[in-house]
Amino acid sequence: MSLATKLDQLHLQARSNRWLWLFAIFLRVALAFGFITSGMVKVLGNRFTVLPDSHPMGNFLEAIYNTGFYYTAIGVFQVLAAVLLLFPRTVILGVFIYLPIILNICLLSISVRFEGSFVTSPLMVLANLYLLCWYYHRWKYVLPFAQNPAQPQLPTWSELNPRFPVKFFAGVATAMALVVLFAFHGYELMPRNTSKDCKMQCEDSANPQACITFCDCIHLEGQPLQKCLEAYENAR
Repeated sequence: MSLATKLDQLHLQARSNRWLWLFAIFLRVALAFGFITSGMVKVLGNRFTVLPDSHPMGNFLEAIYNTGFYYTAIGVFQVLAAVLLLFPRTVILGVFIYLPIILNICLLSISVRFEGSFVTSPLMVLANLYLLCWYYHRWKYVLPFAQNPAQPQLPTWSELNPRFPVKFFAGVATAMALVVLFAFHGYELMPRNTSKDCKMQCEDSANPQACITFCDCIHLEGQPLQKCLEAYENAR
């Protein structure tokens, strides 16, 4: 059995379940809502956050804001991707526009340890990947291996299997739990949004004074995150 045939069978099996079909609709609406709200802020020319320039994410967003039409263009593409997701005929185009944007946001959030999107952005990436797999039959022909000439007939709503896929949604819950655990325990230190919030984590730190040094480095001195982490290691 060829790889293309195996992928077609897995895809058809997933598309035959009513709960997975409803889950795809839910993700489309949820992802669209997330980008419409954040994208319109940029389209209207408003600042995305009130974080100070001393904060790593605040410094980045302020720089992006001051680029002018580039900042607006990001918002336009976010809103465009969101709107395309809502319509069945354009959903796959929305997925392909949405994915690089949210992946960039996810990598940025992790690199600067921004708690505002430290959990949501990885989950949105996973949701986007689910939709990419859900609409596999529309884009599979770009893959670098031979495809079956006969397109499998997808079942209609009345033909869908109503059985609840316990294992699948258990996997979804596990993935969400792992993302949350990483957000709270993946790093020893987080810059947090304010100096007060940052120093609250110092109470449970193995070296409270070094932690306070890190927070002051971020919020009072406005130094880059990597430099403040080096200062923390030296203070230890």
